[in-house]
Amino acid sequence: MSNSKIALADDLSICRILNGMWQISGGHGQINRESAILEMLEYHKSSFTTWDLADIYGPAESYVGEFRKRLSSEELSKSQALTKFVPNPGPMTMSIVEYHIDQSLHKMNTDSLDLVQFHWWDYNNASYLDALTNLSKLQDCGKIKHIGLTNFDTPRVKIMVEKGFNLISNQIQYSILDQRPEKLMAPFCQKYGIHLLTYGTLLGGFLSEKYLNSAEPHRADLTNYSLQKYYNIINAWGGWKLFQELLLILSQIAKKHDSSIANISTKFILDKPAVAGVIIGARLGLSEHRKDNARVFDLQLDSEDHSMINSVTGKSNDLFATIGDCGDEYR
Repeated sequence: MSNSKIALADDLSICRILNGMWQISGGHGQINRESAILEMLEYHKSSFTTWDLADIYGPAESYVGEFRKRLSSEELSKSQALTKFVPNPGPMTMSIVEYHIDQSLHKMNTDSLDLVQFHWWDYNNASYLDALTNLSKLQDCGKIKHIGLTNFDTPRVKIMVEKGFNLISNQIQYSILDQRPEKLMAPFCQKYGIHLLTYGTLLGGFLSEKYLNSAEPHRADLTNYSLQKYYNIINAWGGWKLFQELLLILSQIAKKHDSSIANISTKFILDKPAVAGVIIGARLGLSEHRKDNARVFDLQLDSEDHSMINSVTGKSNDLFATIGDCGDEYR
């Protein structure tokens, strides 16, 4: 897969399409552990070598640990696992932070975490700065290779950068519908060399041929957490009728490139400045789209494609005005 890798840091290169493990955390159907781990090995063989997970994603870290045990040392060196530290807001002493990081190290069967993407629920509690101080100390002693963020807004990232924290990434929602990062986050991250890792880029599967020319779903049709979440985004953005207009345009662009709506939607975001990678949810053992996803790397969108997309998105609501900056929907 040409153009499929990018360096987040000198010693950390990732696949630009990351395998997202949020769907293991529940609300997406029953997942069989052994089937999931066998499927992870297939992703790895297909060169999708980068996993995005979190300490709060159910058994995701232990799945990675078992997966790692089944790789040869040579193959293990080609695999990256980017986890998250998502504590409940409160005191962030060294003993508390180290306890959580040690749990992740143990579950993931490693002595050093490639990247810890830190998330904090409550900005009114400034202990997130203590957490970052202690994560940095754990980086100094080798338990963590790199530190990133998840769903922090631009003012908070600015505070951290000004305090001297060395951050290599921020994971945020970014899609054809949700282009809020372009207001503040992307320009700031470009300036300071912070990479964006994006999720929600396919709206939990809504950005696909499956929903083209389909009636607006009822709440009962939204059978998993992803569909429920991104249906709300579609409504905030402009509603089902405008979304159908967008799907029709994306379908035309996909046919022109002998591609898919998902490919076009992924590449649209991968081409954005500051974006290092797009996270696509992996419903391990239930469904997979590896062959289709691999085609993204050779896809080239032209100015006509962008004009067609902009002709629809230009009619939509401004999500920055209604939701706020990146991550504000969680606070």
